[in-house]
Amino acid sequence: MENRVSITNNNPITPFLERQGALILDGGLATELEARGYNLGDELWSARLLQDAPEAIRQVHADYLAAGADCVISASYQATIGGFVRRGLSEAEAIALLRLSVQLALEARDDFWAAPANRPGRLRPLVAASVGPYGAALADGSEYTGAYDLDEAGLLAFHRRRWHILAETPADLLACETIPSYPESRALARLLAETPGRYAWFSFSCRDGQRISDGTPLVECIRPLNELPQVAAVGVNCTAPRFIPSLIARARQATDKPIVVYPNSGETYDAKNNRWLGESVPAEFGTYSREWRKEGAALIGGCCRTGPEHIRQISDRFRR
Repeated sequence: MENRVSITNNNPITPFLERQGALILDGGLATELEARGYNLGDELWSARLLQDAPEAIRQVHADYLAAGADCVISASYQATIGGFVRRGLSEAEAIALLRLSVQLALEARDDFWAAPANRPGRLRPLVAASVGPYGAALADGSEYTGAYDLDEAGLLAFHRRRWHILAETPADLLACETIPSYPESRALARLLAETPGRYAWFSFSCRDGQRISDGTPLVECIRPLNELPQVAAVGVNCTAPRFIPSLIARARQATDKPIVVYPNSGETYDAKNNRWLGESVPAEFGTYSREWRKEGAALIGGCCRTGPEHIRQISDRFRR
């Protein structure tokens, strides 16, 4: 593709790209909740706190906005009706928690924007409703491999009801994130077509600098999405920073849509000893972000093991 970006007037990210050249995303939600002392050792992960500690989720959203995020992502990544029902909730209560995940982000955004001191140099931030992959609901690690027991039709059926619940909320757009499977991407694209007027970004988890987690080349995943006007942006998340430059380059070969990248911190998990190895340095992450922007990324933030200080470092570089 040529070095250009195709955006439409109705795409909610368009004003940010036109005014400031980039849109700053938030960082890891579960990471920050754990840093504040919450135990997320549960199949629902951060979604458990929608029931147990919703104010904690709202506060993390608020802190990311204060750090400079132009968009906060709801706590619905691992939230499913089935998961809540297995926890003992009724179906109606499960649906209410899905809606609450978006409402908490909206409240944080609206409270932030109501303070005049927060407005100079800013556009009203967005709220994205997170649509996590099938593997997140399984809580078995398959969200990082794409090794699923469902085909495209099965994935379509799994996602459909939650998709429509989230699409009916006042969120500005949907975030199809950490997609490890090409069939899952196709299923989500079919659901997007079922909700006219809604926009979504599609963000894949990748195993290296050219392939998503199930081994499909990123270019092959993105090309069909480039033809869909409701796709607001395409790219990569929950992937090591060292792979991001190559993945941006490959994405640019396949699309003229805005490219989204929000990698993890670059640390690696030592499953044997239950600890993270390496060091997450916010200033270094901020420096990387400037390079990702030069290479063609337009939406930039952080995923696992990143926090408000990482986002502040990105904001400081982009808003100077």
